[in-house]
Amino acid sequence: MRIACFLLGAFLAIAQSAYAEVAAPPVLKPLARQAQAAELSAQFLSRYSYKPVPLDDALSARVMDQFIKSLDPDRMLFLQADIDKFMADRSEIDDAIERQDLKIPFAMFNAYQQRVVDRMTYARSLLKQGFDFSGKEDYAVLREKAPWPRSKAESDDLWRKRVKNDWLRLKLGGKDDAAIRETLDKRYENTLERAYKFKSDDVFQSFMDAYATSTDPHTDYFGAAASADFNVSMKLSLFGIGAVLQERDDYTTIRELVPGGPAQLSGKLAVGDRITGVGQGKDGPIKEVVGTRLDEVVQMIRGKKGSIVRLDILPADAGADGVHRVISLVRDKISLDKQAARKTVLSVKAGEATRRIGIITLPVFYEDFEAKNKGDKDYKSASRDVAKLLAELNQEQVDGVLIDLRNNGGGSLEEAIDLTGLFIGKGPVVQQRAGNGKIDVRSADLGKPAWTGPMGVLINRGSASASEIFAAAIQDYGRGVIIGEPSFGKGTVQTVVDLDQIVRNSKPEYGELKVTIAQFFRVNGGTTQLRGVTPDISLPGLSDPASFGETSFDNALPWAEIKPAKYKPEGDITALLPALQGRHEARIKDDQDFQRLLQDIADLKAQREKGVVSLNEAERRKEAAAREARFKARAEAGDGENLTGDDGLQADERSLSADIAMENARKKAKDILLDEAAAIVADEADLQGGTVKAAAQ
Repeated sequence: MRIACFLLGAFLAIAQSAYAEVAAPPVLKPLARQAQAAELSAQFLSRYSYKPVPLDDALSARVMDQFIKSLDPDRMLFLQADIDKFMADRSEIDDAIERQDLKIPFAMFNAYQQRVVDRMTYARSLLKQGFDFSGKEDYAVLREKAPWPRSKAESDDLWRKRVKNDWLRLKLGGKDDAAIRETLDKRYENTLERAYKFKSDDVFQSFMDAYATSTDPHTDYFGAAASADFNVSMKLSLFGIGAVLQERDDYTTIRELVPGGPAQLSGKLAVGDRITGVGQGKDGPIKEVVGTRLDEVVQMIRGKKGSIVRLDILPADAGADGVHRVISLVRDKISLDKQAARKTVLSVKAGEATRRIGIITLPVFYEDFEAKNKGDKDYKSASRDVAKLLAELNQEQVDGVLIDLRNNGGGSLEEAIDLTGLFIGKGPVVQQRAGNGKIDVRSADLGKPAWTGPMGVLINRGSASASEIFAAAIQDYGRGVIIGEPSFGKGTVQTVVDLDQIVRNSKPEYGELKVTIAQFFRVNGGTTQLRGVTPDISLPGLSDPASFGETSFDNALPWAEIKPAKYKPEGDITALLPALQGRHEARIKDDQDFQRLLQDIADLKAQREKGVVSLNEAERRKEAAAREARFKARAEAGDGENLTGDDGLQADERSLSADIAMENARKKAKDILLDEAAAIVADEADLQGGTVKAAAQ
């Protein structure tokens, strides 16, 4: 109770002053089932993980640090006094979990809510006076390692600079003072209101995230809602209305209609329409959802296939007091095709010839586990979809194939193995070592490859897990050229454990654990853990290895090595690498788009390392003018990009039409790295002796 008492006392003075017109957020308390789930999770993680981590004082300290970081990553909310009080219980969390007592994390979260209310109230008060941008002053935008403010005065000055920067960004974007005040007041008000919408499950999910990742970077806890979202992401399907929703000004707004979904086929909904109420069945009462959290509205709209959901709609072109209409839609299975494999064909100059390169983009290694287990012969999976696309590319007689795995964070291991089989046929793909040291070699078993011609794999820092297994196997077999950045470096295996099933609980109360149980090793004996996959031909990237990737985790497993598996390389791509590298360097040297990209990356790195921005208007306008000049030159060069400077707005603050227009412009922008990767594969085809109709042969 020491923490709880401190929090009430510490905020009493604030409540009488800053909160004179603002109600305190609700005090959230842990539920019995949550404390039981935490203790059950601790038992499992300390015994059955790949590298079990005992629940002791050392882990308790890491959990405390991680939880604080998740609540206040930029060190903008808490005061140093708050942190000092939290640290008094830094070694107590393990004991509290064992006795099923979650008062400590809940007291911390309640303090967090109170600080959000205080800071947003103060930020809104600053908008009345405006700012002078003629002086020399800087604002630190990177504060994850900065000290917490030691006093309210320090915190006020920090937030004054933050609000001043927000104001200046909007001013540089062309807004006048009245519009800036309105925009920022609404922005801070929205953040303030979210502090009142948190629920006990949100606190518990946040705390368990901190606990799980403190044992291992890729161990996760899923409450009931998070578990449902995880399953949807793997199946690429759900029962709903077929609409992408977005929260805008307290309204759940139609952001996009999925082609072929109930909403689009009905003709009753349009982009920009606002959902103000949701009812179940033909006659069920409609519950108002204005101001309701987006995830809760989504859960209300989802339901059983064939069931009816009724929506109270405020049309996009109607005012707040406009005429509503109620529509009925029948829920159906919606295929999330944006996450499915897709293809395109590029014509690329290579040597004296023009090569046609098939591009297959795969955002995730998906598989509909449920349909597969039911014996559905047409169940959806990544490897099945890619096999169909390869058959089409074969018919189109392309000269080479490029698999684009950028930002593919992984998914089904079986799909990674099956996908590899499409290019090697039969043979070991990955080795898997369990916690007891037993090694299992997992192999592809396809009668013959679906594609035996020139190929490449494009990866970046966001390519992880299953993506790395596939890319590493292609590299070890000499089957194709790996292009891009070093990958993420996630070389561990996770499985999902239903805690309710473990204790034979009939109700879904305790959630699920995604726990690390094994480690991946390449067929050559090395692991993809920590180091990832090193490309044969390197391309630049925007990511920061210090903050993104396995090396950014202080508790990541080290790199290791075991005996190689018995496998026979399919080719020797290494013999072509000097020529491929030479052609690549010669090409990008005269490629203005590529050189501009290198300049952009250098500028971003310099800004990242600088970590501060000027609050002087003249200096910022000079910087903005330089960016605009670069964007203009790029547009005049005809690369198809439609770039603009920073308008200072967040996504939900632009008009929906403007936001969609910007998104479409980004989609149409020239993909410089993809074009260069395709050119490298075209070179590969050229160097291997001309047009190859490999699959047909």
